[in-house]
Amino acid sequence: MPRGESIRSSAHVRSSAAEPGVRGRPILVHVCTVVIDVADAGARLLAVRDEDPQRAWDDLGEWWPDAYPGVIGIHDRRAGGAWLALGPKTHRLAVLLNRADVLDLPESDVLSRGSLALESVAGRSPEAPLRMHGFNLLEVTPTGSRVLHWDGDTLRETPVTHGVHMIAHDDLDDPRTARIEAWLPSFAEARPDDEGWAGRWVELLARSAELSPEDDRAIIRDNNAHGYPTESLLYCTAEVSADAASVRSHVLAEPGHWG
Repeated sequence: MPRGESIRSSAHVRSSAAEPGVRGRPILVHVCTVVIDVADAGARLLAVRDEDPQRAWDDLGEWWPDAYPGVIGIHDRRAGGAWLALGPKTHRLAVLLNRADVLDLPESDVLSRGSLALESVAGRSPEAPLRMHGFNLLEVTPTGSRVLHWDGDTLRETPVTHGVHMIAHDDLDDPRTARIEAWLPSFAEARPDDEGWAGRWVELLARSAELSPEDDRAIIRDNNAHGYPTESLLYCTAEVSADAASVRSHVLAEPGHWG
C-alpha cells in the first residue's frame, strides 16, 4: 500500500452518551482489542474498536489539520480526540484502550483521554500524574513498540517484544482476558510473513465472530450483557516501518455483529 494510504467511510453522526465513572472505585470497561506482530522491520496490527454506538464519531480522516497536520485517525466528535491515530510522515501509530482505574477525582476535574493517541504520534507520550481515567496506550514506531498503562495512580511501561501479542482492557498477553487466552495462539500461528497477512488475520477475526458477541471470548463484542453500552463498531489493519506507514478501516454494517 502506498505511504499514508487510508480508506475513509462516511461520517457517523449520532448522539453522545456520558462515559461511565465512579469516583474512587475501579472502572472495568470491556472494550477494544489489538493484535500486533512486531519484527525488526516494524510492526503490523489488527485493532477492533468497541464504543457506545450512540456516541458521535467519524471514520479515518485528517480531522485535525491545524493541531496535527497530516495525521489520520478515527475521530471522536464529542471530545475531539482519536481512538487510533497514524502519522504517515512520522511513521508513528497509537491506539487507545480503556482499562480499570482508581482515579479519585470528581468527574468535573477529569480530562479526556482523546488527546493521547494524537500526542503520541506527534512524539509526545503521557507523563504522570494524569487527570484521566485508566488506559492502555499502544505506541508503535519503526524501531520498537510499547504499551503505557495508567490505572489512575501509576503509569508504567511494557515493551512489546518481537512476535505476536494481544491486548485489551488488562495487561499485554494477559490470560485474565478470555479473548486473549482463546485466540492469541491462533493469531500467532497465522503470524504475518507476507503481503497476505491482513487477509489471514481478518479471516481469523471472522472465525472468532462465530461466537456469540456476548461471549467473554468474543473479539467482535456486544458488552451490554456485561453492563457496558459498548459494541464493536469497526476494525483497522495497519503497518508501520521505516519506509512507510498506512492504515485501513472497515466499519461493521451492524454494531456488535460481523455481518
